[in-house]
Amino acid sequence: MSPSQESVYPDYETETSQTSKLIKKFKETPFVPIGMGGFAAVVAYGLYKLKHRGDTKMSLHLIHMRVAAQGFAVGALTCGVLYSMFRDYVFKPKE
Repeated sequence: MSPSQESVYPDYETETSQTSKLIKKFKETPFVPIGMGGFAAVVAYGLYKLKHRGDTKMSLHLIHMRVAAQGFAVGALTCGVLYSMFRDYVFKPKE
């Protein structure tokens, strides 16, 4: 595209950058990034503890880490659904 040509969709390109989309999603559903961050933290902790697990069997360690990661992700999703229902049904916006 040459510099003299104008963009076909100037409003679309300026209003919907990746950062603004991400911030908008975080504001709409705040528990999704919390769940993703918690899942990543559990995985990182599990990888760290993998090296220093002592006499614990590998399979038992992996099962515990999988359950912890799934529990955190499901808990965050459940909190997000409850938050969304609370926001939609208790604090209804005036139409």
